[in-house]
Amino acid sequence: MKKKNRKILNAILAILVMATLLSSATAYAAGNSWGVSYPAEGQTPIGDVSTEYLAQFDAIYHGDTTQKVIYLTFDAGYESGQMPQILDTLKKHGVSAAFFIVGHYIKANPELTKRMGDEGHTVGNHTNHHPDMSKISDMDAFRRELESLEAMYRETTGREMSRFYRPPQGNYSELNLKQAKQLGYRTVFWSLAYVDWMRDRQPAPETAFKKLLPRTHNGAIVLLHSTSKTNAGILDELLTRWKNEGYRFGRLEELSEKPSA
Repeated sequence: MKKKNRKILNAILAILVMATLLSSATAYAAGNSWGVSYPAEGQTPIGDVSTEYLAQFDAIYHGDTTQKVIYLTFDAGYESGQMPQILDTLKKHGVSAAFFIVGHYIKANPELTKRMGDEGHTVGNHTNHHPDMSKISDMDAFRRELESLEAMYRETTGREMSRFYRPPQGNYSELNLKQAKQLGYRTVFWSLAYVDWMRDRQPAPETAFKKLLPRTHNGAIVLLHSTSKTNAGILDELLTRWKNEGYRFGRLEELSEKPSA
């Protein structure tokens, strides 16, 4: 009888161990969508996961919160005619930004892609085909999305792409964070953004200012979409207002391994 009970107990333990392993594997590969909440104006927002958690994978969503510095980034999925004005405005203000681009953008706009690098901007990896990367668990498939874009950028510009990666739509998994780190990339999320990507529903300039300015904070990584007509139109005034508030504009390359919390 004791032997039978021991067998039953061992079987139950085996089932529990297997269930725990399966649960851990599911969590490891489970998809998340990046987002932040703003508890108070001018304060560092709260991310879906902590700064400390992201630091394990060389991932970040803000910079040094003790310094009045802004890291300006643009996601460029396609060209809507706004990029020349954006680049002109950045040049006027002497501001270096980071552009996260995809394969389609490089193919369709080689000259604008070259101009980004020629004018001193950081060009980061937004993947070749802009898929939901959180659904990609195979390392070879993940690698192809990033390295095929690297090759295209190199062939088009003669430059090497910067080792910064932004997941399309902010979709990621813990496995993705680990994969990006293994490939030598730093995953860059954001701490300030607003709904600016809907081409047929562009916000009014004052709406954009009301969304962005009160939420600006030390060490902000700002995400704007280069497809936005509103962004192109307000950028000159936006940069001026930020400068008047005492902010300087930093480069992603400046960021330390673990930004101050």
